[in-house]
Amino acid sequence: MAPAGCRWDVGALSVPPAIVWGMKRIDDIPRAADSAVTVRGLVKHYGETKALDGVDLDVREGTVMGVLGPNGAGKTTLVRILSTLITPDSGQAHVAGYDVVRQPRQLRRVIGLTGQYASVDEKLPGWENLYMIGRLLDLSRRDARTRADELLERFSLTEAGKRPASTYSGGMRRRLDLAASMIGHPAVLFLDEPTTGLDPRTRNEVWDEVKRMVGDGVTVLLTTQYMEEAEQLASELTVVDRGKVIANGGIEELKAKVGGRTLRIRPADPLQLRPLAAYLDELGITGLASSTVDTERGTVLVPILSDEQLTAVVGAVTARGITVSAVTTELPSLDEVFLSLTGHRASAPQDPAPVTDDTREEVAV
Repeated sequence: MAPAGCRWDVGALSVPPAIVWGMKRIDDIPRAADSAVTVRGLVKHYGETKALDGVDLDVREGTVMGVLGPNGAGKTTLVRILSTLITPDSGQAHVAGYDVVRQPRQLRRVIGLTGQYASVDEKLPGWENLYMIGRLLDLSRRDARTRADELLERFSLTEAGKRPASTYSGGMRRRLDLAASMIGHPAVLFLDEPTTGLDPRTRNEVWDEVKRMVGDGVTVLLTTQYMEEAEQLASELTVVDRGKVIANGGIEELKAKVGGRTLRIRPADPLQLRPLAAYLDELGITGLASSTVDTERGTVLVPILSDEQLTAVVGAVTARGITVSAVTTELPSLDEVFLSLTGHRASAPQDPAPVTDDTREEVAV
């Protein structure tokens, strides 16, 4: 077991599933048969601030649930409760069948956690970081060595394995963090804004690793403020604001719920762009927003809110005798959905100047 106060108790929260086989699981709250994470009425206060205010959540096994919300919405508090780092004031939560309050020790054996900041010891080489975590998770010396070797290879860190983590680039350190969270083959992995501060190339590498984990059957709960990250990874989304869940569902489902589409019309004759836009504005279709011209793409954009408006616009263009080469509809972007739900656009974290593998290697040599 880890010594009192050892930071590894927080950074690595998983051991092989075989260790927990046969342990009793608690089934006293309703949840779907395929749910890996179930939350009901979760409440948490920090003084007079209510960080979570009756949160309900279900995450299906083998999927990525993206949790979106502005700063201070309660995302990190939710992750900290589900990973047993803090306890809720009220409500219930089960992860992989275990109660987060009554069975924290069993639960830590089947989950992994990667937070916003590096949890590895920068003075130790990458391999020793992973080996130490394996030993703290009661792996034998042989198994800890084998697992460290496997994960360094999987995360493309074998060549850097003997170097202190302090010489790693931001991307390499983040990959080492992910490797550390995978030591114990977790059933559920919590990622709390895992790519904050990373350059685009490294961010893509982390996304690829997350997709591979899910392909291996791992369930992931991801908090993020990057809309692109949510679209790349999440199969379902939960939007949290001021400690409450204000929307959830699939990405396309949320876009449809928010409403509003853009009808993009491309006339065969580019000279018809502005006359077409003017004509549509003069139609007087109830509720139809003003059209705009996208000269670069040779289209007229018409915001619509209903199928009736769509039919009316297409019918009017046909009746006008304007030859059209393409008509498409576009759902709102995820950023627009976020704006509609929360009242403001997503504010991605202020990233420091990204440190790429190339620039870090120049410093380290």
